[in-house]
Amino acid sequence: MRANLKSSLRRRSSPMAEFDRLPPDLRRWLAQAALPWSARSALRLWHRAVRQYGPDRQAILAHLARAEARSLARDSPAIWGDGYPLMRE
Repeated sequence: MRANLKSSLRRRSSPMAEFDRLPPDLRRWLAQAALPWSARSALRLWHRAVRQYGPDRQAILAHLARAEARSLARDSPAIWGDGYPLMRE
């Protein structure tokens, strides 16, 4: 056995393997999401929504969309400046 296989460090799973284990509705939502969510943080948000809304998938997906909108609103000024998006009249 090779020495580096005996590490005491925690073995991390592959990001793709984590993504593959997500619920199908969450995977579909992530495919169209505006932000690059990690599988772990998306799953945490998903579980929170499931606890709040039960089996109502539309309410869960709306919860995810609101969370993403809040993140975008919070981070946009720091990334693109206070005037983003440009307001047109």
